[in-house]
Amino acid sequence: MTNHLRNIAIIAHVDHGKTTLVDAMLKQSGVFRENQVITERVMDSNDLEKERGITILSKILSIHHGGVKINIVDTPGHADFGGEVERVLKMVDSVLLLVDAFDGPMPQTRFVLKKSLDLGIRPIVVINKIDRPGARPEKVVDMVFDLFCELNADEKQLDFPFIFTSAKQGIAKRELEDDSDNLEPLFDMIRERVAPPSADAEAPFQMLVTSIDYNDYLGRIATGKIFNGKVCTGETVALIKKGGEISKGRITKLLGYEGLKQVELTEASAGDIVTIAGFENVGISETLACVEHPKSLPYLAIDEPTLSMNFIVNSSPFAGREGKYVTSRNIRDRLFKELRTNVSLRVEETANTDTFRVSGRGELHLSILIENMRREGFELAVSKPEVICREIDGEKCEPMEYLVIDVPEEFQGTVIEKLGPRKAEMAAMNALEGFNRLEFVIPARGLIGFRNEFLTDTRGTGVMNHTFQGYSPWKGPIPGRKNGVLIAIETAETVAYSLFNLQDRGSLFVAPGVKVYEGMILGQHAKENDLVVNACRGKKLTNVRASGTDESIRLTPHRDLTLEQALEFIDNDELVEVTPQSIRLRKRLLDENDRKKAQKKAH
Repeated sequence: MTNHLRNIAIIAHVDHGKTTLVDAMLKQSGVFRENQVITERVMDSNDLEKERGITILSKILSIHHGGVKINIVDTPGHADFGGEVERVLKMVDSVLLLVDAFDGPMPQTRFVLKKSLDLGIRPIVVINKIDRPGARPEKVVDMVFDLFCELNADEKQLDFPFIFTSAKQGIAKRELEDDSDNLEPLFDMIRERVAPPSADAEAPFQMLVTSIDYNDYLGRIATGKIFNGKVCTGETVALIKKGGEISKGRITKLLGYEGLKQVELTEASAGDIVTIAGFENVGISETLACVEHPKSLPYLAIDEPTLSMNFIVNSSPFAGREGKYVTSRNIRDRLFKELRTNVSLRVEETANTDTFRVSGRGELHLSILIENMRREGFELAVSKPEVICREIDGEKCEPMEYLVIDVPEEFQGTVIEKLGPRKAEMAAMNALEGFNRLEFVIPARGLIGFRNEFLTDTRGTGVMNHTFQGYSPWKGPIPGRKNGVLIAIETAETVAYSLFNLQDRGSLFVAPGVKVYEGMILGQHAKENDLVVNACRGKKLTNVRASGTDESIRLTPHRDLTLEQALEFIDNDELVEVTPQSIRLRKRLLDENDRKKAQKKAH
């Protein structure tokens, strides 16, 4: 029954070409018409994905090729969205592990490969970007084999098939010397080496829910793989919750995948990946089963969050001017709605009704949520990210990250020097063409605020990637930000004349003509202490003109901080105010006297 099916996921480190390969596979399988206009990276359909050029949400499509239906899951490549990858691996029977022919295995490659090996999946290794200058595909195959050994792959997994591709050119080769102008060798390898789903169409119906979405017309919809049996539209099935409680519901819509589209089905059977509507309370990792024989499938364990921050109702003097949703009820409802689909997220209510503690897998994971909220019209303030520590065998332990840095040789010393106080331990160092690859094990809190510093130190030439490695005993204190900040003394509009006089005091974050309020951060001070300044005082006009009085004011361009940069920059006593139009930095206590009192109490 399932011989015509192949379920695969494409996993890789960020920017190794997964989505581009999916584009090429779609084009060559006849999903698109000859004259159809196709956007680049068609699977990155979300606005944020298009802007950033990364995949954030896993998506499913299907391709018919050589009499076989191939269901393909495109997964995110960033470690912060690892929860998306962990879920979908339960739906598939094999993975295409994509590795850059120049970079070789990177931190996220290690992370996603370990998850698939632990599930007993046998991957197909795809060495992509063979047309890239400096590519070393054969060496990368050896590096991947070493990684398999390191991750304790069994003998069957070590005997992995591999293939060379250029997703951009749409070609695949079994041997580098082969002539090829299409992806046929890759399609052939998928048909030969990926086993059909091991499912029994005659057994009672069972489906594991691995993804949840919401549709304005259908309500909550659940996606997953049918492990056993058949299901029809209109049929009554049982929903088995995590605790074992069983409820019944009727399937109002049954959807399958054809190319990029979801199509309505009347019946689906074992091995296929489908989407079902009709269950308003369905959750991830729950089982839909036959009413006569309700038996649950094994629960899907997801790694716990490692970073948390407080989401606070915006209390600045400008609150409510730019956003539609500003109250604690609005923010609470939005965060709990996000929990339905975002499996790696945790939301806790605190003693203060205006504050919610939100935990996720990393800064990017949380900042994408904040970015989505501000685009929807929310206004809120967020605190500095903090790592989540655990007590293991009576000892305080903190999350550790595996950090890989590619940097030109001239900046290598500076990077190593900066990582020393952040408690990083070097694990490896390799010379590559034109630069060095440095590998470290570093506490997760040691990376907070490091990216900006790193880009400045390497003049934008360095590349850093990291992934969660595990928990390790607390490494001791790590120094925070060295510089203080420039703080506004009053609520008014900034004036070029005042900003010009403040330039010597540090770097500015605001331009002239911007409305600011008392306690708002205007820039970074050149010294260690905070400095309260007036950026709104105009030039005194007199009747007398002296030479040099009216010289034109030339301002150094100010630094416009992105959301991620702002989160990395702030200190414990500061907040980032996020609205649909602005990102502002502010002190938690806006009044200078209140800050002084709090400082005295702290000492």
